[in-house]
Amino acid sequence: MNRNTQTSVEADPSLPVIRMTRDFAATPERLLRAHTDPALFVRWVGPDATSSRIEHWDARTGGSWRYVSVHDGVEYGFHGCFHEVRPDRIVQTFTFEGDPDGVALETLWFEDLGDGRTRLRAQSLVDSFESRDAWLRSGMETGVDEGYAKLDRMLADGAV
Repeated sequence: MNRNTQTSVEADPSLPVIRMTRDFAATPERLLRAHTDPALFVRWVGPDATSSRIEHWDARTGGSWRYVSVHDGVEYGFHGCFHEVRPDRIVQTFTFEGDPDGVALETLWFEDLGDGRTRLRAQSLVDSFESRDAWLRSGMETGVDEGYAKLDRMLADGAV
């Protein structure tokens, strides 16, 4: 499913799973901070054409979160629970409130490549192949790629 982007996005042929991989010029600690600090997260998450605000954010094992993205005046809510937050990975649920039954279980791994570089690997498990394919058709890949490009710029300018 990779369309020549910096983020590799692949659909598992035998499971309803989406896998993403991207390398960053940052330590695992900085990348973890970008994913758990709400003031940082809200600056990079999502496509360029959206803005987001944090409604609730408790980035700890057992915590929960909710944010709202706005595109052309329309609000889109997302929420989930942090099942595990530790230095090398985050396990969380992710729900788009427009599809409240479509809960994904996401795992993000922060792999230290040395020399101040980190490989982010992410996996999203959904309830069906139909749900997985709908996510892929939704423009998710563009949002991920544009969001991570913003994060790349934040890392480069020392904002994280």
